[in-house]
This record gives sequence, structure tokens and C-alpha cells, in this order.
Amino acid sequence: MTYIAVTALSHVGLVREHNEDSLVIGPWTLCGTVTQNPQTLVFPFGRPLVVAVADGLGGQPAGEVASELVVRQLSSLGPSLDCAQAVGDALDLCNDAVYAAADGRPDLTAMGTTVAGTLVLAESLVAFNVGDSKVFHAGRDGLRQVSVDDSPPPTPGHRTTSAVTQVLGGSRGRTAITPHIGTFTPGEGDRYLVCSDGLTDPVPDEAIEELLRVHDDGRAAFELWKAAIDAGGPDNITLALLRIGS
Repeated sequence: MTYIAVTALSHVGLVREHNEDSLVIGPWTLCGTVTQNPQTLVFPFGRPLVVAVADGLGGQPAGEVASELVVRQLSSLGPSLDCAQAVGDALDLCNDAVYAAADGRPDLTAMGTTVAGTLVLAESLVAFNVGDSKVFHAGRDGLRQVSVDDSPPPTPGHRTTSAVTQVLGGSRGRTAITPHIGTFTPGEGDRYLVCSDGLTDPVPDEAIEELLRVHDDGRAAFELWKAAIDAGGPDNITLALLRIGS
């Protein structure tokens, strides 16, 4: 295992007027904008690498501000993170940063964001999330979600729900978070998909699994985006596909 390839894109979708998603891949951040084509970045294996997506909370102000704050904080903290506990501490700092930015700013009051991602280390991979953005492992046995959704069960007859029970920020008074954090052993050829619900709400897991089975890297990212667009593109679509290679 000598490198980590990360292919990513972020798109407004077909319904929203602007993009409230943000993305971090190591020192690289993409906030409130659109990539016309998937971008692939390659990093040496063994150094801490954070890959995460933040989805600004819809229906409340300044979701794009909250999501940008979080990914920039994770980009800054990333090189110092070395374990699951450090990830939890970093997410607490992100939560504090969202509330601090809104303090005394009525236009930012109750802004919030989800976050989901991975921290790749030399001996382990830490998956984490707060909210309903997701992390999947795509391995030989198929697709497996390794994040935990902070959302109530969908109503009968529906596959998904837009409600979330926990985010970073999102309320007038500071609320503590309980991040979902899991530690895994990375292997050569392993792939992890980090994405906002703009992908997973319109595209079923079975379709995502099939596309990842057939395609790699840039083509996989493009086909996942296209599947969400073909399904109506009801929300911002942001995804990062991480592959461990040699």
C-alpha cells in the first residue's frame, strides 16, 4: 500500500439554487462551488489524510457557511489527527466553531451542517459522521455502510427521510454532539465512498453498489453523479471516492 487516490466532485443538482455542500481532501477544500468533472488527487500512504463531506442544513440560514467552517477546520487539524479519540475531539471543535461563528450574528443563528468522512492512517482507517451524510466501504463482499445515520425511520412507503436528529450547530443554544466513530483496518484495493444525501436519497444502495462494481475512480464518480441527476437531482450532490493502491 503506497498511495491513496481520492476522486471527488460537487454539484448543485437540478433543483437547488446554490450549493451548500463542502468537501475536504487533505489540504484541499471545495466550498459552495461546482466541479464540472471529477477531480483525482493522489497522496502517499502512511500520513494522516482526512476526506470528508459536510452538507449544510437545509431550511435554516447559512448552511454553506457552516459546512465551509467545518471542512476548513478539518483540513487544518487533519495532519495532527492520529486516532479515533482525536477525531472525536476535532468534531467537538468543529461544533464549537459553528456556534462561535453564529454568536451575535442573527443572520447565522441556528446554522448547521452534517459531516461524514474518513481519517486514513498507516495502520487504521477511522470512519466518522454526525448527521445523515454517509460513509460506505466498497469491498469484495459488496457495499456496506459504515456510518450511522442520525435520522428517524422513514414514514411507511418511503425509502428515505430528510429529517436529521443530530448536526454540528443547528440550534440557538450550544448542543453537544455524540459523533459516530468506527475504526477499520485498511487493505490494498479497499475503496470508501463518502457522500452527501444528494446521492443516497435518489439513488438506492443497490444501484450505487453496481456502479462501484463496474467502474473505478473518475468514471465511478461520474456515473454516481449521473445516476443522481437521472433520478431528478433533488439536492446538492457531493461525493469522494477513496481507493488504497500500490
